[in-house]
Amino acid sequence: MNSYLPVNSVLRSLEVLKILNRQRVSSVDHIHRVSGLPKPTVVRLLETLIEAGYVSKRESDKGYRVTSQVAALSCGFHGAPLAVEAGRPWAQELTRVHKWPVAIAVPNGNAVMVCDTTCGESPMAPYHALIYKRMGLVTTALGRAYLAFCPPEERRLTMQLLKNSAHPDSEIMELSDMVDHVIRVTQKMRFAERIGVKASEPSSSVAVPIYGHDEGKILATIGMTYYTRAVRREDVLKRYVPQLKAASAAITESIKRMSHALDAEKAEWSGDVVVKNGEAAPVAASV
Repeated sequence: MNSYLPVNSVLRSLEVLKILNRQRVSSVDHIHRVSGLPKPTVVRLLETLIEAGYVSKRESDKGYRVTSQVAALSCGFHGAPLAVEAGRPWAQELTRVHKWPVAIAVPNGNAVMVCDTTCGESPMAPYHALIYKRMGLVTTALGRAYLAFCPPEERRLTMQLLKNSAHPDSEIMELSDMVDHVIRVTQKMRFAERIGVKASEPSSSVAVPIYGHDEGKILATIGMTYYTRAVRREDVLKRYVPQLKAASAAITESIKRMSHALDAEKAEWSGDVVVKNGEAAPVAASV
């Protein structure tokens, strides 16, 4: 639940921006009819947005349009944030089908950070307090999925960072042979795995990388956690891993569509003529 009631003026301003963004020029009357807001309110919101630099007024026909400043609102929406948003529907679908929680993590220097999880939607989640938690690149499946499959030069630099800075796996970095073995095994299996072997660690996880539209660039990793004694190894290999890989490939396609849509919108805000193809939102998952 929210701590406070939403600020209606902010919600109305965002609604006006959405309406303006759907066509090149909008009138006060058009915004009034689409939004249902009184015309005086529409005018006040438009003048506020003009003052902020997000809207301009065309004196010739009394129309309003968004400015290129609107593109700045999406400057941070690329790479990892884009992967998390594109991946969320697929993570939810995997949990709906298999009941186990799914998490999406992004590279975070010498670790990965969990940016989305379906723990709250899973009836069988071994852990709950994972959101925004930094996890090791060697000891966790989400981390291994990045470390083992990122480009060689990126891995070399990351390994140097792991050796020379504090991180969740600092205690094991002296065991260089073991770390190298983990990377080789993960690469050979073509997916990452953490198998719980202690009574205090009753769960296991599998994970795979999520690639961007740039070849070889890993934007995030996606993994599923389950109780080790509740799942047969055969199910992990024949069901969970292939479906994680299928979800990863679909997420990459969604990232491409979303990136193209963002680029088209930015170009349109800049005054370029662009033909939009596809939608920015990921299609429904069927994994």
